[in-house]
Amino acid sequence: MHTTGKRRLLRGAAALVAAGMLAGGLAACAPTADDQPAEPITADGSDDGSTLTLWTRAPLERQAKLLVEAYNESHENQVELTVVPNDDYVAKVGAAAGSGGLPDLFAADIVYVPNWVEQGLFADISEQIGGLDYKDQINKGHLSAGSLDGKEYVLPFVLDLSMLMWNKELFTEAGLDPEKAPATLDEFAEAAEKVQALNKPDTYGTATGLNCGGCLVFTWFPSIWASGDPVMNDDGTEALLASDSAKAVYETWKGLEDAGAVLPSSTDEAGPTWTAAFSEGKVGVMPFPATLLSSLEFDAGVAGIPGVDGGVSTFVGGDGIGISKDSKKAAQAWNFLSWMMSEDAQVGVLAEDDNAVSRADLADNEYSAKDPRLVTINEVASQGDTPVARNFQQAFNAPGSPWLTLIRNAVLKDGDSVDADNDEITAVLGQ
Repeated sequence: MHTTGKRRLLRGAAALVAAGMLAGGLAACAPTADDQPAEPITADGSDDGSTLTLWTRAPLERQAKLLVEAYNESHENQVELTVVPNDDYVAKVGAAAGSGGLPDLFAADIVYVPNWVEQGLFADISEQIGGLDYKDQINKGHLSAGSLDGKEYVLPFVLDLSMLMWNKELFTEAGLDPEKAPATLDEFAEAAEKVQALNKPDTYGTATGLNCGGCLVFTWFPSIWASGDPVMNDDGTEALLASDSAKAVYETWKGLEDAGAVLPSSTDEAGPTWTAAFSEGKVGVMPFPATLLSSLEFDAGVAGIPGVDGGVSTFVGGDGIGISKDSKKAAQAWNFLSWMMSEDAQVGVLAEDDNAVSRADLADNEYSAKDPRLVTINEVASQGDTPVARNFQQAFNAPGSPWLTLIRNAVLKDGDSVDADNDEITAVLGQ
């Protein structure tokens, strides 16, 4: 499997604030009210009754509110949470960064974190992270995405993982073992085709978002990683999406599309409803967000997303969180972050609400032990990746991105242009 630990995450500007605005160390970023240097920050920070501000984007509102409420109930410090609509978040952060008005703490979609780290929007918390006795257990994808030149700026806030999920009732009807996960890409396709062969009204073998670049990186990249291949070079300037394993992924989905086993609306699905049919019990098997498991009203199997010949991986998405360059309460902000990584928060708040934890040593806990699927999700998290690049948004997520062009040509057309389309992704990544 491709590992994140060896990557050198030197990413380009986000075009939000002027270049060169680099944050200093944590203590240096935390002057007192009279602008005198702050005292050295202890391991747990300071819980002195200060009021802290925290921003998050709307998709993580539930988890953010749970964490903030639990912290406020158990600490002298109080966190004031602002939830920002997802489509407005980048612009709001950019405007605040330019005017020196960032909150004490702010979360960010993990694919944006490297840009904002390089822009200096987060304070350096390397010393504090290094002092955590469980540092080696923290999700490596998020730590890596928030690192630059050997320094660390971000901790995981909430993990959002892509997992292979299947409808056990439909599997049983199709003569499949409902307790056995498809172990290879071929087994995934065979399962989808058998569910399709049931010929149940409005029920399909699988589904995806063929006009949603973000959906496709979230669900298809893991099959390439599980096959032992990367999707980009180490510095995120070259696409490696014309490898044999990548082509096998496209060919598998093209075969399912040609066989009529893919939900028809997948062709034009741009993201808003790409999970709906599975949630409604109308899809047999598909890569699906782990955060939605608790919302399913039927018995679903859960496993890592398989590679061509086996192995499993996941896209470790979600948000990272750090202390802003503008905070004058860094010691208090670190108190929140250190608590957020504690067992009390990871297990007592996030795991209790059926969320993945950000520490591998807490994967098997009192809540996940009641549902083996949650243990699986937590364990697969350590086998996933968090791909980041200077121009990730333009290359992959944007409407009409070259990644979308590659997929649509490979799955909906003849599939002969993968190499050329891969070069177009590289051209955008290298800009």
